[in-house]
Amino acid sequence: MIIEDLGLIDYERAWKLQDEYAAEIAEGKRPPTLLLLEHPHVYTFGRKGRAENLLWGGEQLKQKGISTHWVDRGGDVTYHGPGQLVGYPLLPLGVQSLPALDSVSAHIPQADYVGYVRKLEKMLIVALANLGVAAGQRSGLTGVWIQADVHSRCPRCKLEDRMKPAKIAAIGVKVDVHGISRHGFALNVNPDMEYWDGIIACGLSEPIVSLADLLDPTPKMEEVKEKITSAFREVFE
Repeated sequence: MIIEDLGLIDYERAWKLQDEYAAEIAEGKRPPTLLLLEHPHVYTFGRKGRAENLLWGGEQLKQKGISTHWVDRGGDVTYHGPGQLVGYPLLPLGVQSLPALDSVSAHIPQADYVGYVRKLEKMLIVALANLGVAAGQRSGLTGVWIQADVHSRCPRCKLEDRMKPAKIAAIGVKVDVHGISRHGFALNVNPDMEYWDGIIACGLSEPIVSLADLLDPTPKMEEVKEKITSAFREVFE
């Protein structure tokens, strides 16, 4: 597996790079690849995105330097920006063809999409544990969460929010017709949390936190990348 660190990269450029690499993986010209990166300020809407979950108007978006994109991943709206570690795993998910449906020998790719998302959550939970933060999954929801007892450490958070679980990592994926995964996960390391005020993240009115809210000192981005890389190899290989 190749792991590429792209640094700070424009959202559209990274999106096109995913298409290029996924095509190479499908053709056997490239091994599975994990892209690690940060984006300039951007709101992205997935296939279940609802425009009313964008709370800031055009003038505010312009003042804050935020671009918006409607994309082909799962989920609703989320935020990406500097200080947030984004990972795009481009993996062949063991796709197998069903028996022919008709005389044209049509085949339907099959893959365990839900199992793949659960493994992404497990990977993030392992990485966070290695950074000193206890996190977990929540039934019926996608992403990685910290419980209220951990959230209570957050000095920035509203008192009433500290009594609730809080989301620290979001996940939104797509699997293409060749069974190659696209998009991925976003872990809040030390982003400007003000930008979450402009959306109802993932369509949920749940608190959002970062590692900077929970750990002092905040781990460096390079350390977080190392923990993610190690956990990814452990869970997926």
